[in-house]
Amino acid sequence: MTVSQALIEFLAHQYTVDGDVRERTIVGTFGIFGHGNVAGIGQALKQLSVEDPTLMPYHQARNEQGMVHESVAFSRMRRRRSTFACTASVGPGATNMLTGAALATINRLPVLLLPSDTFATRVADPVLQQLELPNDASISVNDAFKPLSRFFDRVQRPEQLFSAAIGALRVLTDPVETGAVTLCLPEDVQAQALDVPVEFLADREWQIRRPRPDRGVINQVVRAVREAKRPLIVAGGGVIYSDAAAALAAFVELTGIPVSTSQAGVGSLLWDHPQSLGAVGATGTTAANRIARDADLIIGIGTRYSDFTTGSRTAFQHTGVRFININVASFDAIKHGAAISVVADAREALLELNASIGRYRIDAEFADRIRLEKAEWNAVVDAAIAPSGRPLPSQSEIIGAVQQASDPRDVVVCAAGSLPGDLHKLWRVRDELGYHVEYGFSCMGYEIAGGIGVRRAAPDRDSIVMVGDGSYLMMHTEIVSAVAEGLKFIIVLVQNHGYASIGHLSDTVGSQRYGTQYRFQDKDRNSFETNATLPIDLAANAQSLGISVIRVEPGANVIADLAAAVATAKASATATLIHINSDPLLFSPDTEGWWDVPVAEVSALDSTKQARADYVARQQNQRSYLGD
Repeated sequence: MTVSQALIEFLAHQYTVDGDVRERTIVGTFGIFGHGNVAGIGQALKQLSVEDPTLMPYHQARNEQGMVHESVAFSRMRRRRSTFACTASVGPGATNMLTGAALATINRLPVLLLPSDTFATRVADPVLQQLELPNDASISVNDAFKPLSRFFDRVQRPEQLFSAAIGALRVLTDPVETGAVTLCLPEDVQAQALDVPVEFLADREWQIRRPRPDRGVINQVVRAVREAKRPLIVAGGGVIYSDAAAALAAFVELTGIPVSTSQAGVGSLLWDHPQSLGAVGATGTTAANRIARDADLIIGIGTRYSDFTTGSRTAFQHTGVRFININVASFDAIKHGAAISVVADAREALLELNASIGRYRIDAEFADRIRLEKAEWNAVVDAAIAPSGRPLPSQSEIIGAVQQASDPRDVVVCAAGSLPGDLHKLWRVRDELGYHVEYGFSCMGYEIAGGIGVRRAAPDRDSIVMVGDGSYLMMHTEIVSAVAEGLKFIIVLVQNHGYASIGHLSDTVGSQRYGTQYRFQDKDRNSFETNATLPIDLAANAQSLGISVIRVEPGANVIADLAAAVATAKASATATLIHINSDPLLFSPDTEGWWDVPVAEVSALDSTKQARADYVARQQNQRSYLGD
């Protein structure tokens, strides 16, 4: 067999086992072919499609970054048990996957990258698209994957394939180490032949590790919880990935401890559960942020504590606040000088706590405050999402209309701009897998590819992508892939003629929305702030790609029309894009959170001077969280 043929057939026989669940580890291969991989991986996929079309499904993509995003979204919906392989050609095809690699690794989600590389023999140096460095002839553009990958190897000789492939699968299926896994394949080696042991091509099972916590550590946790007066749980993506939602619900129903969530943790507890306070931190709810401010014990479960979750270390203000961190990765379990670090699977740890916590329950006064804060925030949301009758609605109203028209098991998908923050506050999640917002990397362009990946992973659910015009323009080409395969998903494209999120942030740091609006250039003033809005028709653009389009026109009934459009899209058997205009200057409710974005220390602009004064004042609330 050639190296490529052996690798593709090997991948087709890998299985992930998670308790009673057994599924394909690599469910298919995405590929865009060029001179670097058409005769290697491309030929292997073609040959296998003739011999056994079901063994390794192949999917076209329109952008290499997009196919990685789609694979990552699929993996997240499958709780990291399955993913795709992605093959790209030498040079720009390979480097186009770098952004996707970073996203996968930051979010701790598995994806297998197979970038082609230049000739191992160097028989024709320099080949087309080869990077040449006079000081190091061994470096290619693929070395850029090294800091972005959890596992990296380059198969320079055919016989290296065996150890490289097995090493790659080990990392892909390890909940601690997983992320982007990169196997660089020189274009000549891909096509070279070798004798392949039948054992290499046999079915192989990879058990996902679910480590249980140390008994003594659990006893420490129980003592700390019983001593706490105002404990708060911060639930992260680890709760979702370890399928721990039921165990979390049981724990908080036993104890009354309230739950807040990071972006990745939304769905850990459904919005209407009595102990659910919603999002915490910079884009949190007032309910969660107020309880967090006074909490004396923070129990982090499966969270990596990004600056949005901690409000740039201003969210937890109690002078004696302590942290208990439960995480499968010791790297995350020790963060913020954790008083108790529990290195264990989230579900296993919660099951142990449920069996050990005894009769502990929060006191009546704290329970009353939780109910009051939750009720107050729910009223704020009700008012924010209610139709106003304005011809150009707020983003909050748009979210409310989409929520109203969706079903509980539908999955809302987003990644960048102002929508993730507003969704974090306002979306009322009704299913533990119903909220899919990529906010580890917050990558513009993820949304549409991610929405397709969600649909692939869960064909019995509607995938509803909410995306702004800025992110749509970054990467909308995967619409063509969905049309080609007849994949149904729904896009709600919010047109606000610019970068609404950074426009608002620009205002808060004193930069007056500079460079954030889609307008004709004012050459005399060197700006895009004063001239007419660009005549962009993104609905027409989408329609040209083959997707059905519904235009929701401005007017008094715009929100009702949007809800009707979502209902129409849900009833359709094919992909649909809904286009709606919004007013970017109508903001979602303030939630008393903060995000540290430095402001210029000196400036000639009065707006920047005022922003700097506000910034310095907010900095005073930052804490070290080093066990103090």
